[in-house]
Amino acid sequence: MTAKSSSAENRLFFPFMAGFYANVAQPVGWVAFRLIIGGHLMVSGWPKILEPFAQAGFVESIGLSPGWLFSPALAALQFVGGLLICLGLLTRPAALANAGMLLVTLWFHASHPYGEAFLTAEGLTLLAKASHYLTHAGQQRLLLDGGRAFLLEVQEKAVFNSTFWSAGAGLVAAFGGGPFSIDRLVIRREF
Repeated sequence: MTAKSSSAENRLFFPFMAGFYANVAQPVGWVAFRLIIGGHLMVSGWPKILEPFAQAGFVESIGLSPGWLFSPALAALQFVGGLLICLGLLTRPAALANAGMLLVTLWFHASHPYGEAFLTAEGLTLLAKASHYLTHAGQQRLLLDGGRAFLLEVQEKAVFNSTFWSAGAGLVAAFGGGPFSIDRLVIRREF
């Protein structure tokens, strides 16, 4: 038994579980985490693959010019990078590039809050009348102030989600593909 596993066993309430944690729970948990992060990137990137130039105006508006270059690059980064993360192939560079992109997304959501133009009279009327979107209690809590509380919740979710996804990609970049990855099982090398 190595000193590392021995010290790990000494810290556990149930030392007999050390082998299970090290050989099953941690590797399988890491694969699941990689699949969640990479899968989300693929799902988010797929519409951009279908319309690779659709984000051209947006990326130019945040200073990434020319849009005709950066929009398809964003699509490829998200979709192909997500696939690489799922497979555990070139995991660290794919995750690092996506973590950088997701940090830009976090910056955008934090520095460009949803403005009052997001709250149209028609939209507020729809939410007030459509009980299948918001319960009566939700309508009372989120719409009585003209929808500002609703808008704040939407903004907070955008920032939270961007924080979670950028941190998740960052963790994959830091720790690599793990023992059940193409990087380790086939190539037997990692970045």
